[in-house]
Amino acid sequence: MSTASPTGTQIALQLGEVTAQIAQVGASLRSLRIGGVDLVAPYPLALPTPACSGVVLAPWPNRVRDGRWDDDGTARQLAITEPKLSNASHGLLRFTAYEITQTESAVTLSATIVPQTGYPYLIETAVTYVLTTDGIEVTHTLTNRSETAAPVALGTHPFLTIGDVDPQDLVLRVPAATQFETDERMLPTGTTAAPQSLRDGARLGDVTLDTGFTDLTRDADGLVRHSLTAPDGRRVSLWQGEGFDFVQVYTTPRYPGQSLAVAIEPMTAPADAFNSGLGVRRLAPDESWILRWGITLD
Repeated sequence: MSTASPTGTQIALQLGEVTAQIAQVGASLRSLRIGGVDLVAPYPLALPTPACSGVVLAPWPNRVRDGRWDDDGTARQLAITEPKLSNASHGLLRFTAYEITQTESAVTLSATIVPQTGYPYLIETAVTYVLTTDGIEVTHTLTNRSETAAPVALGTHPFLTIGDVDPQDLVLRVPAATQFETDERMLPTGTTAAPQSLRDGARLGDVTLDTGFTDLTRDADGLVRHSLTAPDGRRVSLWQGEGFDFVQVYTTPRYPGQSLAVAIEPMTAPADAFNSGLGVRRLAPDESWILRWGITLD
């Protein structure tokens, strides 16, 4: 471990040729490699986390309009953390330094959401990263320690790549039937059919996305799989398990060290879910919610 970074302690994991690095701040997945090839877009150690890379988003992902929401009849006002668009963005743990419990090929990071402005609930959270022979598996646990039921949602923000390939030439596949239309503040205004080109696979250099999707197709094992495929047939897949019924896909040419980067963000709820109610779960006192996702190289 080392601490010479604005993202806190850096946790190194290894299982054979599979290596990963997890940053303490935000419990973020900041690198994943197999055989020396990057599957998660890395960034310099001296930088704060760029574009929320790899960060855990709880107790909501994405945005809450004006930070205001109706909590079962009670008006709440969250702090505005995206001033440019006047939204509350990406939850309450983005800049939190988690507690760490580590083994050679796995680590658990824990943090508590305490009652605060606009969110009067006590939620224990933990995320466990476990290396596998073909990638990484991630398990999140949310437990309500409040005296009343607490609304929660969760997402995460990994940037995927195949590091020895021009990202423009990677083929992106998102198996979604529906996408969210948004206004100038990136908040949902409705839904429309997702493009067939994304379901079939689109060249990454030919698309520009900051888009939420739902009605995701699950494989026979119950998992949704999104993928990036290289011209030589190698494929990195992000899978999301039960409870992750939404995904946000975001492309940017401004990620450090990358000509083009893409975040594939599994989410239990879409943007502004604290107002729409979509995907938000109310946990009873002492109830836990366990969610899983992962990345594999095929």
